[in-house]
Amino acid sequence: MAIIHNTTMSPGKLELLTAWLPAQPWYRGSGRQPRLTRAGGFRLDDPQGEVGIEFMAVTDVSGDRATTYQVPLTYRGRALAGASGALIGTAEHGVLRRRWIYDGTHDPVLVAQLVALMRGEAEPQAQRVSNTADPSVTSQPVLSSSLTVTKSAATLSGPFGTDLQVETADADGSRSGQLTVRVKRILQPAGDRAQASEAGQPCLSGTWRLPNGAQTRGVFVTAWYAQPPAVEP
Repeated sequence: MAIIHNTTMSPGKLELLTAWLPAQPWYRGSGRQPRLTRAGGFRLDDPQGEVGIEFMAVTDVSGDRATTYQVPLTYRGRALAGASGALIGTAEHGVLRRRWIYDGTHDPVLVAQLVALMRGEAEPQAQRVSNTADPSVTSQPVLSSSLTVTKSAATLSGPFGTDLQVETADADGSRSGQLTVRVKRILQPAGDRAQASEAGQPCLSGTWRLPNGAQTRGVFVTAWYAQPPAVEP
C-alpha cells in the first residue's frame, strides 16, 4: 500500500510543473506563466517498492478559462536510463533525499501498473493518505484475460493526450498483442461533448476538483487493441 511521507520536497511539485508544462504539446497556454493549483489524483504501488507512482491533476488558472491537466509522475532514487527527455526535474525529499521526477508515460513501471489497474489487477491508492484505497477511481476492463506488459513506448502526444503503444502477453507468454493506451492530458467532465464518442470504450475514470471547489468526474485513460492477442484453437 502507498506510504505518504509527511515532509517537504524542494523544489515542490507545482514549482517543477510550472516550469515544465509550457513546453508540452498538449498545453493550451494563456500567454502568461501558469498558475497551478492541485485538483486531485491518485497513486499506484510499484510491486518492487522502488518507484513512486502518482497520477496528478493540476488546474491552471492563469487565463480566462481554467484548464485541468493530468500529469502521471514517477519518483525515483536514481536517474532512469534512456529517459532524460522525460525528466521533469529533481528535488530534495525530506525523507527519501534526492528524487528524479519523470513524466510517467515514459516510465515502464508506471505503464505496467496502469495496465494492471485497467485489468482490475492493481488497486488505486489515495493520493495524500497512506495505506488507503481510492474507490473513486474505476475502470472498465480491456479484456477478460490476464496480461503482462513486455514493452511500452510513448509514440504520440498532443491535445488529445499521450498515446502509449504497449506490447502485451499472456501471463505465461504464450500469446501477444499490441494495446494502445491513451492518457488524457486535458481532463473534461463526463458530460462534456468531447467525451461522447468514448461511451462504452474501455477506460479509467476518476474525480477532481473544479476551481469553485465542486467535484467532477471524467475519463483519465482509454485503451483499445490495435492487435488483439491471438486466440488459440
